[in-house]
Amino acid sequence: MDDTFSIRLSCHNDIERIMEVYESAKYYMRSYGNFKQWTGGYPDEKTISRDISRHCHYIAEDEEGNILMVFSFIIGEDPTYKVIENGAWLNDRPYGTIHRIASSGLQRNMLTACLRYCAAMIDNIRIDTHADNAPMLRALHHLNFKCCGVIYTADGSPRIAFQKDYRPTIVLPIEFN
Repeated sequence: MDDTFSIRLSCHNDIERIMEVYESAKYYMRSYGNFKQWTGGYPDEKTISRDISRHCHYIAEDEEGNILMVFSFIIGEDPTYKVIENGAWLNDRPYGTIHRIASSGLQRNMLTACLRYCAAMIDNIRIDTHADNAPMLRALHHLNFKCCGVIYTADGSPRIAFQKDYRPTIVLPIEFN
């Protein structure tokens, strides 16, 4: 498969195919020993439908219409991120949060593509994942996200929280006398 794809807002007609990607992602997570994340039917059609209605759910698809990745991207304060334990956020600037990201497995480096897309909208990104999600933890570290601490989802379960500030770092020259 080539690297030609586009990212667009999801629509309600996409829900059946979106749910297939989430089911595939759950199977993938279980194969890596992550049995605690995305249980009890989550993410469900109601959650995804709500995200679509709020214009914050996205699909990456190739030229043939195959879904490569799905995710929610919400710009603004996330209630589950108000309290962070065992650490602190990098900054208090406005941010966007990536939730419910899942790849179909048809294309590599989809997290990187998602991050580029989101960083074009806002340069301060937060994301969280379950402690048992080893592939995501490795990917976030590889992509230079900073581990900021632990947050708790609406159901009270802990997640490791990460943040990346995409603003360029300006290094001022040092003058020597």
